[in-house]
Amino acid sequence: MNFSLPDDLLALQSRVREFIAREILPMEQDPRQTAHGPRADLRQELVAKARSWGLLTPHASREMGGLGLSHVAKAVLFEEAAYSPLGPTAMNIHAPDEGNIHLMEVVATEAQKDRWLRPLVQGHIRSCFAMTEPAPGAGSDPSMLATTAVRDGDHYVINGHKWLITGAEGASFAIIMARTEDGNATMFLTDTDRPGFRLERMMDSLDTCFTGGHAVLRFENLRVPASDVLGEVGKGFRYAQVRLAPARLTHCMRWLGQARRAHDVACAYAARRESFGRKLGEHQGVGFMLADNEMDLLTTRLAIWHCAWVLDQGERGNTESSMVKVISSEGIWRVIDRSVQVLGGQGVTSEAIVDRIFRDARGFRIYDGPNEVHRMSLAKKILARGQGGAD
Repeated sequence: MNFSLPDDLLALQSRVREFIAREILPMEQDPRQTAHGPRADLRQELVAKARSWGLLTPHASREMGGLGLSHVAKAVLFEEAAYSPLGPTAMNIHAPDEGNIHLMEVVATEAQKDRWLRPLVQGHIRSCFAMTEPAPGAGSDPSMLATTAVRDGDHYVINGHKWLITGAEGASFAIIMARTEDGNATMFLTDTDRPGFRLERMMDSLDTCFTGGHAVLRFENLRVPASDVLGEVGKGFRYAQVRLAPARLTHCMRWLGQARRAHDVACAYAARRESFGRKLGEHQGVGFMLADNEMDLLTTRLAIWHCAWVLDQGERGNTESSMVKVISSEGIWRVIDRSVQVLGGQGVTSEAIVDRIFRDARGFRIYDGPNEVHRMSLAKKILARGQGGAD
């Protein structure tokens, strides 16, 4: 196996690292960051910086104005971008826009691409993906989808209730998952200013890194033209899989960058802080935590790169991305948690950025499928495989 990176990718990695260090790290204390993510004017300023460096939306195809990155290249650049909590926002590679861009490049019509995808790639607008519902609707079990879409002439009339919809506040359009009359799921594109599309309230959450926060949406007789169906009617769950594996993996890439930042902050502190007559890092208890961090970072990176390689071979990568989601979300959490412990009082205050990373990262073990659901799915596949083996 060859783990070396080509020269052009190394150069791009270095450029992203320089961009984050020079342009984004100095903005991390900008007061325009709120409990529901960066304000629109801050986002626009960040996006303008990435645009001027030629680093905006690099994962999009060259046809759409991106760099047409492979999945392995994304793994390298997304980790670098996420070294700052503001990096993914600046480079337009944050959820949910990153996953929506990938999905629409594969599924959307040319008219839909011109209307919604191109301005999304250019960083002029944002989007959201409306699938999750409060009980008794769809959560970890998508088959419980309760939002309905009924055909009425040349339109569909959508009614339903969604929550935990990331990026909804300020989004120009949404991708809505609803159940059509045949009982199957279908995806719909809609502008968010249409009558019947209502942002009911914002939800307070541990994380503050997602522009537009997390919202509760309600659809009341929302009329969507049949021409705005994304893909084919009844294939919503199939298209969700097109989006899911790559988007799940890019979450892992970004959180790896955040964990590396937390570790670096902890290492620097342990190297300069003195305690009981020696540097903090020279105490075995602290030194072992730093060593464990390095091992978790390496394990996570290798798992991500392997899954990215699988996707680059044209495979679906559902099983691999499911495993990597669990490996990375638990590995990066251990790294961040240890970093807080090494920093002591600084780790639980805003004196260091690690407390923010800690709060932002906790949800990763829940969204994109709780780790328990991934383990359950993997166990079923393991048992099915075992049934064909020797007694």
